[in-house]
Amino acid sequence: MQTQNRHASSFRDPSGYIFTENDTVLRQVNPVYFKQYNSLKNKGFYDKLFKAGLLIPHEEVKADDNGIVIRPENIPFFSYPYEWSFNQYKHAALHTLKLQKYCIQNGYSLKDATAFNITFHKGKPVFVDSLSFDFYTDGEPWRAYRQFLMHFFAPLLLAKYYGNDILKLLMQHIDGIPLDKAAKMLPFKCRFSPVIYTNIYLTAKYDAKYSNSVGAEKERKINISKEAQIKILDSLYNYIKDLELNEKTEWKDYYSITNYDAEAFDYKKDLVRKWYGSVNASKLIDFGGNDGTFSRVLKDLAEEILVTDIDPNAVDQNYLQVLKNKESNILPLVSDLVNPVPGIGLNNAERDSLLDRIKKGNYDMAMALALIHHISLTGNVPFSMSANLFASLTPYLIIEFPDRGDSWVDFLLNSKREFKGHFDGYNITDFEKEYSVYFDIVEKQLIPNTQRTMYLLKRK
Repeated sequence: MQTQNRHASSFRDPSGYIFTENDTVLRQVNPVYFKQYNSLKNKGFYDKLFKAGLLIPHEEVKADDNGIVIRPENIPFFSYPYEWSFNQYKHAALHTLKLQKYCIQNGYSLKDATAFNITFHKGKPVFVDSLSFDFYTDGEPWRAYRQFLMHFFAPLLLAKYYGNDILKLLMQHIDGIPLDKAAKMLPFKCRFSPVIYTNIYLTAKYDAKYSNSVGAEKERKINISKEAQIKILDSLYNYIKDLELNEKTEWKDYYSITNYDAEAFDYKKDLVRKWYGSVNASKLIDFGGNDGTFSRVLKDLAEEILVTDIDPNAVDQNYLQVLKNKESNILPLVSDLVNPVPGIGLNNAERDSLLDRIKKGNYDMAMALALIHHISLTGNVPFSMSANLFASLTPYLIIEFPDRGDSWVDFLLNSKREFKGHFDGYNITDFEKEYSVYFDIVEKQLIPNTQRTMYLLKRK
């Protein structure tokens, strides 16, 4: 049995596990799952799921009595639920419900519904675990129902009332938000919603009442018809589909209040396109990319673009554009570069840190436009440390430096009040000096009618 390159996250399901071979991700199917796997394969259900875009496609590469090995379609960058915007999270939940309904209608059922079985690929959510399917037994309740509520319904409800940041709770509660906690956190008025009361409050009460072995035995005796289960799935689907986030943030409409004039804006776009093309890059990360305005300048040149931003509403705007324009090579992600997602779970390796995934992704170039003043003056990060960070991630960097005199820089400096003098080192001379330790300056251009300079840097 192949175990030496087993992925650190793949240990919970005895049906099989993920491993890598020559940098290719493969999935082992253990004999205990042969019956289900062969049924899914021979009856053509896997093919139906592939064609419907519900499951990441795979092909079988090896089979013997000890195991079957399948090769899933490559996913360039694997994102996690606590890095999604509200609509990304909502669509991941709807995808899971749609998949379970389709399974039941075809004689199967999802045996787990963790949000970590979904990621974003080619602009849309996709289910990635080919071994999460079991036979549907008539009358048996959906075994993953509670897990769905803990991983999707409860976080989305809490986000509706407390904002997008609540979705990061899954980083702490890797097995989902406990329903009793969710019930206590939700506003009292939620008790009057039949969907919330049934799925959150009653399920939490049921968990508390039957948490012992006697209760578990009673739970197994519950019988719910297929039609009733489909009604529950439809009810959850329709409720989640209409959920909205009532939250305004500073950066959502950033480009409508920027101090650029049209000439400067176009000049900056032209420069980005010219410099990106000059280094023959194919994979780009746009740090602080807001709604992806400047990334889109490169969407017909780049094979893959990862756009990160601290503002979830700006990321949401970007994601909705990705859907509207069917942009399969742009992935928006909620991320704070000064506090990036760490490795979590068993050995801190079950879910990789953001920076580790970026390094493994071998991106050619990063962009940091209108970002360094926030890192330096809001985050208080010295130039030497931000330069070191960028140099550790990609060989090329396009970075924009807003000098003193720029309205945003003046605003940030004035907000320091009596400590403003502590930031005299924020100037273009010191910036070039510190960044030159890690990078060579390939080219620099002053953006017309601004106090901002663009740099194309190459790692030493």
